[in-house]
Amino acid sequence: MQRIDISNCIGREFITSNLETGEWSYQKALGRKIERIEGNFRAHKFIDIRFVKNNLSVLVETKAKQTKKDEKQLFAYTALEEELTGNNIIAILANTEDDTIKVWQNGEPIADKKIKTISEYERYFTNVGVNDKQKVISATYRLNEMLHEFGIGEALRSQFVGTCLLAIKNRIIYNKQMTNSQIIGGIRSVLESLLNQDIARAEKLVILDKKVLREQDVCELSSDNLVRALDYINERILPFINDETDEGQDLLNLFFTTFNKYVGKKDKNQAFTPDHIVHFMCKVAKINKNSRILDPTCGSGSFLVQAMTQALRNCETDAERNHVKAHQIYGIEYEEKAFGLSATNMLIHGDGNSNVRKGNCFEQGEWIRGLDISVVLMNPPYNSPKKYLPNLFSKSWNTQTKSDPTKGFYFMNYIANIVNKGRLLVLLVENLAILLRELVDDLFKFFEHCIEHRFLAYCLTASCDCCICPAGC
Repeated sequence: MQRIDISNCIGREFITSNLETGEWSYQKALGRKIERIEGNFRAHKFIDIRFVKNNLSVLVETKAKQTKKDEKQLFAYTALEEELTGNNIIAILANTEDDTIKVWQNGEPIADKKIKTISEYERYFTNVGVNDKQKVISATYRLNEMLHEFGIGEALRSQFVGTCLLAIKNRIIYNKQMTNSQIIGGIRSVLESLLNQDIARAEKLVILDKKVLREQDVCELSSDNLVRALDYINERILPFINDETDEGQDLLNLFFTTFNKYVGKKDKNQAFTPDHIVHFMCKVAKINKNSRILDPTCGSGSFLVQAMTQALRNCETDAERNHVKAHQIYGIEYEEKAFGLSATNMLIHGDGNSNVRKGNCFEQGEWIRGLDISVVLMNPPYNSPKKYLPNLFSKSWNTQTKSDPTKGFYFMNYIANIVNKGRLLVLLVENLAILLRELVDDLFKFFEHCIEHRFLAYCLTASCDCCICPAGC
């Protein structure tokens, strides 16, 4: 990695130099104070690149080949910088012939493998607070009671809470002197700002406006009660969730999804996946920063959020994290309310929402084919009526059949044929396990064939003509 690349990555605007060569002279900066530095430290006076932002200094020494002598030289610069500024210090020894680096944080080696931005290095020294699951659970329970007292219906609570959380995280201005409509207008402005780069911005804003901000329960909420709800989230919940950590992301998801159990209560076609199942399936999928993930029936977005969290965990830089959010997480949801929940859920967890589409997955085949998906996670609807399914399939039902007789297998078969590679993980209803046991011999043959072709999936029956193995077993 060359000096210009390092400078651009860390941030050229933060470079400080006091020599015409662009280097930094500690002798020039310290003057006679340098005499206080003992022994070998005084022999090294010119650091290749020096960055300063607030109370952080980033020192970079570039070498074609790294030796122990170079490390000692960098330690000398660290001592001189501490004498000069008293700043926190990131010291980097960078190899100009390849991308290998060695990094020290205030003198202690750390396992970084890539150059980062100065803002990322700042976070190394930030006291980011604590996660307290018990306090979050207790406060969430009380918040639910409060919303019941305020007259916010059960089915609306998750989306209402998520929208309030977004507004607070994005520093909405509100107080008891403002009217209900003024506060709601502020929330609306936050949503508009967050969705500014979204290709489906108008559609998402209309749905969130209609399904939350213009709902009768919200419009009739007194300004005092709306402020109380916002204050409660701000003071009793957010301080105990550090969403810069994996644990904090899980707590954020727990807080948001706690209310989801009310959303599909009366809709047999809506089933929200339990958190422990979501975690298990994402773990089995072995998701990393290179995975391209699709949930074609994403509901409130639980699979997408957990998959994104797992992929981000594997990233080293903000650039990698931003790429995952913008280009590697994809979802489709037909039902309006669930679509609004998924958009809000992704925004709460740091975006990644722009690739969540509203629609029927059976009408998104060409889009899916162009995504180069490597992991499919899905909990398909088990009781889909005819209107959600292609006529080619539903016209074969007998007159007594009111919902999908395959209990979600048809969804899985369709997606498997389109994606045609990678890993497919599907949550199936319990009674289908009986069918699978009866077909165990044929399934083993099927699995062996699929594994041979590096594709893992399930087939509805051993003799069906809609095989989902790309090799056509």
